[in-house]
Amino acid sequence: MTDAIRQILENHKTIAVVGLSPKSHRDSYEVAAYMQSHGYRIVPINPAAQVTEILGEKVYPSMLEAAQHERIDLVDVFRNSADVPPVMDDAIAIGAKAVWLQLGIEHAEAAARAQAAGLMVVQNRCLLIEHRRLAR
Repeated sequence: MTDAIRQILENHKTIAVVGLSPKSHRDSYEVAAYMQSHGYRIVPINPAAQVTEILGEKVYPSMLEAAQHERIDLVDVFRNSADVPPVMDDAIAIGAKAVWLQLGIEHAEAAARAQAAGLMVVQNRCLLIEHRRLAR
């Protein structure tokens, strides 16, 4: 798994963050800000956001809409496990290269579907923690 994580972090620099909150105390914001500070491009996805920008980037209501304007390499998911299947379907549809499900988020069936479509999938791991661990 470490090799797959390293490959994702080294090769996929534009990250759509599904469920990115504009609230700085939220995990999604902290992880996205950290990744942005380490040279990654963040594409916020949040249909309920009451703001037009998060971390200086335009907020999109859906990944499909974002993909019309941005090239998305990695999809980082901050949603409940039950909400993962449509996110995986969108990641496949837009041609993303990898999907990352944050701590506590897993969906075996959706992950298998994404892997069958050629996407790399990481489940139940924190992007920030793994980046720090591999940066040592």
